[in-house]
Amino acid sequence: MTQRHATAAETDADTPDETAAKQRDGLFIRIFFGDGRFLGPGKIELLEAIRSERSILSAARKMGMSYRRAWLLVDELDTMFAQAVVVTHPGRRGAGTDLTAFGERLIALYREVEARSTAASDEAIATLRAALAPEWPTVRPAPTENPPR
Repeated sequence: MTQRHATAAETDADTPDETAAKQRDGLFIRIFFGDGRFLGPGKIELLEAIRSERSILSAARKMGMSYRRAWLLVDELDTMFAQAVVVTHPGRRGAGTDLTAFGERLIALYREVEARSTAASDEAIATLRAALAPEWPTVRPAPTENPPR
């Protein structure tokens, strides 16, 4: 089964070249809730990093993002859902943030959607992969102002 886990650095990359260098086979799953809210691989990876690091700062460093960016994403998740996804312990050294039971459930539900989507699309993705041209330039030429007619 082909599975796609994008990194937050990948989903927040500044340039197309940075993204292209980090891409892997598979799917990007982003769940849109219809009112402007969405849940995607970067937020889930951040929650997983917080779970393992027990710190927003350490999770941000692990993922190559700023603490501010990580904190804003956590705040967005905490306000997006009716239940908090993390709980912080101010002043406690070494383990300042934990996932709530809902935060753990959020990761599990997202990974379930991802796994089911991947399983349902494996055959079609394999067919598309088989149809790819054997050579693909890693750096694409910039578009010209006056394309040939």
